[in-house]
Amino acid sequence: MIYLKTNSDLDIIRANGIILGQTHAEVAKLIKPGVTTKELDKVAYEFIKDNNSTPSFLNYNVSGNKYPASLCISVNDVVVHGIPNNYQLKDGDIVSIDCGVFKNGFHADSAYTYAIGNVNEETLRLLKTTKESLYEGIEQAVLGKRIGDIGFAIQTYSEKLGFTIVRELVGHGVGKSLHEKPEVANYGRRGDGAKLKENMVIAIEPMVNQGKKAIHQENDGWTIRTQDRKPSAHFEHTVAIKKDKADILTTFKFIEEVIAKSEYIVNI
Repeated sequence: MIYLKTNSDLDIIRANGIILGQTHAEVAKLIKPGVTTKELDKVAYEFIKDNNSTPSFLNYNVSGNKYPASLCISVNDVVVHGIPNNYQLKDGDIVSIDCGVFKNGFHADSAYTYAIGNVNEETLRLLKTTKESLYEGIEQAVLGKRIGDIGFAIQTYSEKLGFTIVRELVGHGVGKSLHEKPEVANYGRRGDGAKLKENMVIAIEPMVNQGKKAIHQENDGWTIRTQDRKPSAHFEHTVAIKKDKADILTTFKFIEEVIAKSEYIVNI
């Protein structure tokens, strides 16, 4: 079942989106060569807790396999769901940070991929294209369109620039549960899929590969890598369907303020 939200519900999700955006920014402040992904996760956990909120991902349960961290941190050829560990970020890495915040009965979910230092031009182009494809999808997230219109826009934009779309992983509804109906694929045909209704809330999250679209899952049951080990990028917003223009409930504002001042993160 697809749950429509009230305007009051949207206000809660938007407030959670602010906390989420600020969490991302606290993490971004520490992104540099030498920092471990586990250190980034600790900062996110503490900031979320300090804001009387709960990390949406921590102990998220899939078939008895509980996710052990507050962030998914995916470096280079990891598409999504990378588990924070003692890996030290390096000059030239790209790193996707995916985070969720739960407070007052609702979740907000967003992701951003960072380029650290001397990242090659083709990989920077991957990040730029993936971020732009997110907004191409969001443009279609309006009353009367269909889920397939969002996927078609993301796929068309990314593929015309030479990149590939991951098929097995998709966006989703967001609300009282972190993952609700409908699934929001990053590929598709115009006019296909569930019809978009006002105050549906969905996470749109392009996962775009530099090489082939094939992926595989590591033995930990979470980490997803590209099969050819080429880089992958991931950007995500939680949005509400509205009549003329989608209402973006999460924000990159705080992230972009940090990037503008960072010595280490490339502004794409």
